[in-house]
Amino acid sequence: MNDRFFDALGLCRRAGRLSWGRESSKESIRSHKAKLILVTSDASDRIRREFKNLSENEKIEIMFLEENMQRIKDSIGLSAGVVAINDEGFAKLLKKNSQ
Repeated sequence: MNDRFFDALGLCRRAGRLSWGRESSKESIRSHKAKLILVTSDASDRIRREFKNLSENEKIEIMFLEENMQRIKDSIGLSAGVVAINDEGFAKLLKKNSQ
């Protein structure tokens, strides 16, 4: 991932269009707010499986990042292994900047 990806992620948080952490992200998925799920490289295998299944069931795109929780913390100011993007525009921007 490049710096533009993490800049956009920080902007998404400041705009209030982001849920972070296991429970908050699950609630966002269940309420059909989540448009994209991000899972860090150091998230537990249990969380990786759980969110993979949730994303498949709810038909939400999921990205398994190569970066760890510290990189997410540097970007959004909060440590989290899983993050839900709750805005279609930010989800598209993040997908575009992930390449």
